Amino acid sequence: MRWAWLGRITHADAVVRMEATRERVLAGDDGAQELLLCEHPPTVTLGKSAERDHVVAPAALLAARGVEVVPTSRGGDVTYHGPGQLMIYPVVRVRRSVVAFLAEIAGVLADVAGELGVPGAAWQREPAGLWLDGAKLAACGLHLRRQVAIHGWALDVATPPEMWTLIVPCGLGTPVMSLDRARAARGLGAAPAVDEVAARVGASLASRWS
Repeated sequence: MRWAWLGRITHADAVVRMEATRERVLAGDDGAQELLLCEHPPTVTLGKSAERDHVVAPAALLAARGVEVVPTSRGGDVTYHGPGQLMIYPVVRVRRSVVAFLAEIAGVLADVAGELGVPGAAWQREPAGLWLDGAKLAACGLHLRRQVAIHGWALDVATPPEMWTLIVPCGLGTPVMSLDRARAARGLGAAPAVDEVAARVGASLASRWS
């Protein structure tokens, strides 16, 4: 299993890459499976069950902050992506239950968080995500076609907290957490850069799936 750090790319460009890769896998090329890691410019995505009023910021404020609002095929409600957040997009055949698949990735993210001085994060099925001290550290949402997944996880490394005030995250209104703020609460320095966290996550997941 190969993984690739794509840097900062638009959500639309990431979806084009994911869909193209999925088509190859669906055509029988299992060697095309890949784990894509990236960061997005400021973007609010609307999942398949999104309620539009969970975007609480007016259009003028979103435009002033350069935030694009886009519908997406993943499951779930409204969420925010942007600088400081690691996107984890596995374009792979899901050969077990979706819950087990998500839990496996969550376990890797929890291990990486622990390596970075933030232990205790854990997978929770309802509401789905990686949680730390009652706050969501990583959100998830997939789209499957014939058991091949696109979309995936968003791990908050150092998202500016004010960006979360633009929406009701995942429609829940529960707190969100970043590795950066969790480290600060533990008397540690700033979290590593997103690409450094991506390297840890990519290497760990790729080794599991190879």
